[in-house]
Amino acid sequence: MTTRITIAAGDIRIGDFIYNGLGTSKHPTDAWEAITQVNTVDGLIQLITGRLDTPHGEFWFEPDEPVVVVRHPPPEPEPVIAKPHRKHGHGH
Repeated sequence: MTTRITIAAGDIRIGDFIYNGLGTSKHPTDAWEAITQVNTVDGLIQLITGRLDTPHGEFWFEPDEPVVVVRHPPPEPEPVIAKPHRKHGHGH
């Protein structure tokens, strides 16, 4: 399950999704883009969506400016399965 949250721009992480306008489709999630880079430039937060060597989105915020992002929860750790210990003993 994803969570839409409002956080300070300085707390945004790579992998969060930011809303980028109306999108080109009627589907509302098409305008959410994954953040691939978070930079601090002259005291401002620069968010990059997409790769730098291709057309990408760029957003600028004050560090404490509220921003709505979609954040996926971290994956749950895989359960530890106890493995039986085989003893190589000598029968008497």
